[in-house]
Amino acid sequence: MKICAIICEYNPFHNGHLYQLNEAKKLSKADAIVCFMSGNFVQRGESALLDKYTRAKHAVLSGVDVVIELPTVFATSNAELFARGAIQLISAIPSVKTLAFGAENVDKLAFISASRYLNNEPEEVSKNIKASLALGVSYAKARAQAYAGFIPIDLLCSPNNILGLEYTRALQRKNSDVDILPIQRIGGGYTEETLQPKYSSATAIRKHLEDTTALKDSVPAYVLEDLPSSQEQRILEKIEKYALLSRTSEEIARVCDCSEGLENALKKASQSAEPLETALTSARYTASRIRRIALQNLLQIDETLIRQSLESDLYLRVLAVKENRSDVLSVLSESKSPLIIRAHDENKLNDVAKRCFEKDVFAEKVYSLINSMQMTDKSIFTK
Repeated sequence: MKICAIICEYNPFHNGHLYQLNEAKKLSKADAIVCFMSGNFVQRGESALLDKYTRAKHAVLSGVDVVIELPTVFATSNAELFARGAIQLISAIPSVKTLAFGAENVDKLAFISASRYLNNEPEEVSKNIKASLALGVSYAKARAQAYAGFIPIDLLCSPNNILGLEYTRALQRKNSDVDILPIQRIGGGYTEETLQPKYSSATAIRKHLEDTTALKDSVPAYVLEDLPSSQEQRILEKIEKYALLSRTSEEIARVCDCSEGLENALKKASQSAEPLETALTSARYTASRIRRIALQNLLQIDETLIRQSLESDLYLRVLAVKENRSDVLSVLSESKSPLIIRAHDENKLNDVAKRCFEKDVFAEKVYSLINSMQMTDKSIFTK
């Protein structure tokens, strides 16, 4: 069986995702599509609009065969670690032959060439990045400037290109034979807040949740009926501030990307009524970075666990399966990582994989708390 993988968040699933999915099926000529989807928290450092089981159901209703949960330790990390974590799972499955992803630039060779530069960084580039960082420039901007003569600038500045580049880098590090399939992103840009005809961004959809009439053109009907009328992130921030106050600066500093005394600034900001990202976002520290640090501190995910997870055989936690595609599960069971389908399957895990899985369980409990809902495992089979 030939599998095409897609790494996603589907926060929420929309018509642009449906277009990408159909293109991936057509162009990859795969026998099955398997998605590796973030759970209840996403890479922007926020809680997902809908719980992971509902979003996985939407994916299957849209044509995905199996949805696997991307472990929380990766799903809440920066672009590089998010990508490396997903590729860690994909590389353990022999039948995955293609990785499809949306991108603003669909030049496959450009991604491959750029990734080689990034994985073998020229000394000149390293010096320029360090010099820019010393001036207070963010790492993403410093890297883009330093590589200007080596890599097309759009690959390092456009959100989907950046992730696609990190996927390609991670595959090269693994010496993987998985082929990449960039698919043209259509419609609203990643951060576009205005609804567009048919193809709106997830950002715009989350921004206009109360306008169900307008959203009818942007999402499938089965997604629309599950969308809430609003999204509440303030409760999450309140408990994140509590977690910052209750932990020592040394403990906070163990969180990935928390450096240069940022832990002390976070503790100070947690005592203010002002949102953390408002108080601390700067040219050096992006809002997403601040949110991720606060979230990982709350979930007690430190950099050591992330790095250990990248070097370990983990697990494939199944969230949803198309009703007639249990054959795909049989193929996935050939992975080096055990399938987690039923209660107590996690007993197969030990050491790093077990600690990684425990973070998924804890994240579910936190998500349930902030959304006042009871999170229970559901049937994984969807018609």
